[in-house]
Amino acid sequence: MTPADTGASTTVGAAASVSSSDAPDARDSRMAPGGPGYRRMSLALFLAGVATFALLYSTQALLPLVSGDMGVTASDASWTVAAATGGLAVFVLPMSALSERFGRRTVMTASLAVAVTVGLLVPFAPSLPALVALRAVQGAALAGLPASATAYLAEEVTPRALVTAIGLFVAGNSVGGMSGRVITGWVAQEWGWRIAVGVVGVLAVACAVAFRLLLPAPKHFTPGSLRPRVLARTVRDHLADPLLRRLYAIGALFMTVFGGVYTVIGYRLAEAPFSLPQGLIGSIFLVYLVGTVSASTAGRLVGRLGRRGALYLGGGTTAAGLLLSLAPSLPLVLLGLVLITAGFFAGHAVASSAVGKTATHGRAQASALYQSAYYVGSSAGSTVGAVAFHSGGWAGTVGVGLLAVAGVVAITVLGSLAARRQAANTPVRVFGLTR
Repeated sequence: MTPADTGASTTVGAAASVSSSDAPDARDSRMAPGGPGYRRMSLALFLAGVATFALLYSTQALLPLVSGDMGVTASDASWTVAAATGGLAVFVLPMSALSERFGRRTVMTASLAVAVTVGLLVPFAPSLPALVALRAVQGAALAGLPASATAYLAEEVTPRALVTAIGLFVAGNSVGGMSGRVITGWVAQEWGWRIAVGVVGVLAVACAVAFRLLLPAPKHFTPGSLRPRVLARTVRDHLADPLLRRLYAIGALFMTVFGGVYTVIGYRLAEAPFSLPQGLIGSIFLVYLVGTVSASTAGRLVGRLGRRGALYLGGGTTAAGLLLSLAPSLPLVLLGLVLITAGFFAGHAVASSAVGKTATHGRAQASALYQSAYYVGSSAGSTVGAVAFHSGGWAGTVGVGLLAVAGVVAITVLGSLAARRQAANTPVRVFGLTR
């Protein structure tokens, strides 16, 4: 999904660890556009991204139908989303370590194999606890994709082509996250949520098989040893950095808003005064295309407003969208979703890119920690947003979102104050002298 549901945080870390030299090297055996294997690699990772995010959010657009079929509340059904994103959040860091030892392609292949197998079992879940358990396993398995894909690209693609190659993988994430929700919406309208989830599972199997057949064997991977102490020390260093902690919290809070809104919006649109059919509810996720545009312009926003200014703008846009979505008018609700999506993706892109620039070592682990916090926010937003909807309607979900946005603003203000204190305490050198 998403830049937010798209894997951009790991992308930044991997990209930052590669030399940015523009000088071509005829002896460089890594893949480049027009060279052998590049198109196969690009298509393989695009399909992996489609499979990953179609599976990860396959039940999100179907929650009203899951509730009706199993006789559970919105907050109970939301666990089918929260369990998957929570499993990914917990296992993304361990999976990144396994890929260092056993290889990127091996971990990605195994992850997809397990995830698609579970995906074929999900439609047959006899109860909500069984469905939630299967989704948790599926999310844990999918953690191997974002943890390994960008590392594979960093090792196997030339620096000049790296950004383009990563962009194709992220595009696959977005297409998978959006198409999975849209497809399930229209299929479920005719044949029910179980058939819809099964269709996504079959689509993911096709993508996984094509991925394994297309992806070139790695030529530049050097296995490392699994050293828990080294990994733990790197993680401890990152968590001790105040700026990184703030960025992780901002990513989690932005995703809390986004996860809550898109988990509950189906219930709101299925009720009066809208009473939309399931197919149209699923099509609401086409709004994700707005996020693709806003994320791509985040760099220009930072250039004009600075990082904190861009975060304020992202938070303000998200808050405006939340308030607008309270209106009992479908066009205004849709406009609210557009603003929420644009603000979220812009804020996420700014925060995730800042992680790679802030970390001075262990950038892959720094980005994995961001991604972990990001999906923790998704799980929290899905669950808390649904609970708030169950107790207070859409206004309750909006209230949760506004509190999360207020957290983003508060953390950004603290960052501004910390930067001013640091600037005031930094000695100024004039003609080589400190004053």
